[in-house]
Amino acid sequence: MESSVKTRLVEIVVPVYNEQRALRASVIRLHAYLTSTFPYGFRITIADNASTDDTWRLAEELAAELANVTAVHLDAKGRGRALRLVWSASDADVVSYMDVDLSTELDAFLPLVAPLLSGHSDLAIGTRLSRASRVVRGPKREFISRSYNLLLRSVMGARFSDAQCGFKAARTEIAQALLPAVEDEQWFFDTELLLLAERHGLRIHEVPVDWVDDPDSRVDILRTALDDLRGLSRVARRTLSGAANLPMPTRVREARLPRGMAHQLPRFAIVGVVSTVAYLVLFSLLGSVMPVLAANAVALLVTAVANTAANRRFTFGVSGPAGALRHQVEGLIAFLVGLALTTGGLALLPDGVSHEVRLVAVVIANACVTLVRFLLLRAWIFHPSRRTSR
Repeated sequence: MESSVKTRLVEIVVPVYNEQRALRASVIRLHAYLTSTFPYGFRITIADNASTDDTWRLAEELAAELANVTAVHLDAKGRGRALRLVWSASDADVVSYMDVDLSTELDAFLPLVAPLLSGHSDLAIGTRLSRASRVVRGPKREFISRSYNLLLRSVMGARFSDAQCGFKAARTEIAQALLPAVEDEQWFFDTELLLLAERHGLRIHEVPVDWVDDPDSRVDILRTALDDLRGLSRVARRTLSGAANLPMPTRVREARLPRGMAHQLPRFAIVGVVSTVAYLVLFSLLGSVMPVLAANAVALLVTAVANTAANRRFTFGVSGPAGALRHQVEGLIAFLVGLALTTGGLALLPDGVSHEVRLVAVVIANACVTLVRFLLLRAWIFHPSRRTSR
């Protein structure tokens, strides 16, 4: 029985960029753990993403010293690029990856891959957002992570709970079938892969993990957040246009937007973009002359009033003074939701963070509020049954 178990092969990719500090100790620890406890065959592949320090030299040394350890070098950065290269050529039964800092407790690895080897599931992810998870990380990362996953669930309809945990696996044939449709080569690669898997009706298994934040993480939070938002926009456009060529149930394929929404959505989006830009400009200007929380409240109030007025006229076609004051008062509910989210996000940030990090926090919070605002405006404030006769 043991020999038949050992014939199953799991490949673990460790993507690295300028990780000479952590690479050797982490790979030795991972190799020792798998050798002593893992009941299946394994291969650790160190994928060097164009490092400029001694990372590649160390990777080659580890591959020469340790059995079942290999190393590949890429001339360009990108975690998604590294995973695509290794997974596409893998002959393992299951492909996986984990961050080099080993922030996730390794005891979760067998529960991660076992459902894939048994055929029960198609992909598996570690989740830090389960009640059973034990997570140690700062309030800034906690806020950004939860906001991003809330955005995925509310806007994209995602059912998985944690898109960004660096601890994932997939049956190799499933990964290789999905990879050609995944466009991103960077940090959004994971999210795009999972969204495609869900659209194909594939089963995603989730494993609660114990996770400790790495204070020396190389992740650029501002750039990653903006890239993720652009990626979400691209995937949404592809899905709605059918360009993703994803199989849809008949009831979804034949569905139609509710009356009026086809012209309301693009107009609402335009007003929203202009409002967000105006808010960011006001927030930046006021932040230099008053406390950050006060600047956020004033900027949000001004743009909320302008947003309601613009949507009243251009999105929902309501003109004239009748009902204008009532619409503004009711529109303040969306303002209060936005104020609560942005104030909470800013309050959680540690002292001394850069202005760019503050902007990321408020942009993510406002993105979540946008969905609430549209639902309030369409279903309540400007619903035809409540409009005052003109």
